[in-house]
Amino acid sequence: MSTSGDAGPGASSSSVNPDLETFREQWRAEVRARHPTTAGPSNQPQQQSQQTTQHHHHHHHRAAPSVSATAGGATSNPPVHMGGHPRSQPPPPMYKPPVLKDYEDDYVQPRSFDEPEAAVSAAGDGEAGSASAASKEPVSALDHYEKAVEREAAGSLGDSLKLYRKAFRMDDRVDQQYKNKHFPKAAAKATAATGLGDPAAGGADATPGAPAKKLTMKELILSFANLAIEPAQPEIEGMPEPPCPIAALPDEIMVHILRDVAILDVGDYVRLARVCERFAFLVATEDRIWRRICLGEEWGFGGMHYHWQLGISGEPLTGEDLIREAEAEAEARSQAREEARASGAETAESDSDSEEDLDDDALQILTLGERSEKHAQERTATTMSLFRSSVYNSSWQRMFRLRPRIRFGGCYISTVNYIRPGQAATTQYTWASPVHIVTYYRYLRFFRDGSVLSLLTTNEPVDVVHHMTKEKAALHVKGANPHLPSSVMTSVLKGRWKLVEADQSTIAPSSSSGSKISPTDIEGDVVVETEGVMPKYIYRMDLSLRSSGGGKGSVGLPRNNKLVWRGFYSYDRLTDDWAEFTLKNYKPFFYSRVRSYGAMGE
Repeated sequence: MSTSGDAGPGASSSSVNPDLETFREQWRAEVRARHPTTAGPSNQPQQQSQQTTQHHHHHHHRAAPSVSATAGGATSNPPVHMGGHPRSQPPPPMYKPPVLKDYEDDYVQPRSFDEPEAAVSAAGDGEAGSASAASKEPVSALDHYEKAVEREAAGSLGDSLKLYRKAFRMDDRVDQQYKNKHFPKAAAKATAATGLGDPAAGGADATPGAPAKKLTMKELILSFANLAIEPAQPEIEGMPEPPCPIAALPDEIMVHILRDVAILDVGDYVRLARVCERFAFLVATEDRIWRRICLGEEWGFGGMHYHWQLGISGEPLTGEDLIREAEAEAEARSQAREEARASGAETAESDSDSEEDLDDDALQILTLGERSEKHAQERTATTMSLFRSSVYNSSWQRMFRLRPRIRFGGCYISTVNYIRPGQAATTQYTWASPVHIVTYYRYLRFFRDGSVLSLLTTNEPVDVVHHMTKEKAALHVKGANPHLPSSVMTSVLKGRWKLVEADQSTIAPSSSSGSKISPTDIEGDVVVETEGVMPKYIYRMDLSLRSSGGGKGSVGLPRNNKLVWRGFYSYDRLTDDWAEFTLKNYKPFFYSRVRSYGAMGE
């Protein structure tokens, strides 16, 4: 049994020490004998212990309620079944996550992990690989600064601080060079090559010194409407142009091809806009394709789950789970009806009719097939309601871009850095006190079937993300095969996820006027339940989907690529107690695509 919110790697050996367990049992017996009625569950875990490695990384996840909760509750509650849903809801969060300003995560860039580095290095020659690695070593001050930014984004604060110091010693204005290179001013950006108002274009109305007319994005896309697909230029001047069969296709067949591309990979479909102006016009304006994407299960909201689909360990839902879910839904409808009656929104006749319908619904227990069909219909109905609302202005493309959704083609990674004071050696006399930079990572990978993998480790993302698969998790269950490169998966926790249903009260029609509603005001909350380090515990994460850099000028930034914390709990299945973990040092999760997962992320 663990008595703290977290425990280091060394705690695993002490947790199975028979002498220590005997002492704990004796101590609990004394506590129960002295305080037979006052021992009660604790709502707060003890302060998490901290342990750093050679690189000052954080330890693995060992969270559980305090000893008082398990000792006091075990005397009055008999053992219960270890599977299924928690029998109660967590209490309101006591610990609020730190509020981050929009600009504080603007530096976070979405990372894309290609094939594992081991496979790439094995394909090439060893000497060539070492030579290329040596050529990438920073030389100038700007090289050191860029390397420091890269290491900081990866979470290695110690390495980044060394590189920052070296860069500023070489050039005290290196930060300005970095800004001028990667973030040039808007005035220095090249204007659109349209030839409007440019004297060099030879136009009759060209006036020397007159500023070029700037088109909006919508006007620029509409200007491509009547353009055709032009074939490539001949390799030798004077020769005939090479054939271009796709230019002869009618728009109906072209749209069908583009739809198939979008179903396979939305990213590839959007990147077709870079090929030519005609493709850019079709990608931006063909609403039929975006409707198929939004309603489909491959990438859109047909694949989102607003109810549990599996057990916590990946097992199918049981009849008891379905009964409990039906009872919870009936209770929620009854509570909503009571609130409506209290507000005077319903009459007595409608109340009696609705109560009869409620009784009929409460007695109806759906099978798994009927339940799946019902939820699919509810998802489609909600999507259509939101599509016609003022939030998305009847635009399928806008809905796909802005509406909160889970992504399956990569991992959500949380990099946690914090500083804790150290202690100087007793044999040395120093004026300064040492500090430890503690770094650890949290990983979440979501699957379309409603399951999730959760991992807390000190290993960097490049060494972890390619192993975050169900096959590797099954390979290392209960610490098996520790000699394999994917041994980091021995600490992975299996779980399940669901989105919180949209708040129907905030869905307004597109014709309504008033304050602008954000998509995250309607939906976007995510609930994740995973296994605990002991079979009787369940961990629950309450998260919210957000976008990085939501301030001004964030039009081109990724959307729905961040998961922020709302609460973190531990549930004891034996005592039905909830314990809340502090969120002092927790950081948001950021999405990073991993190409080794495949186009569909499976």
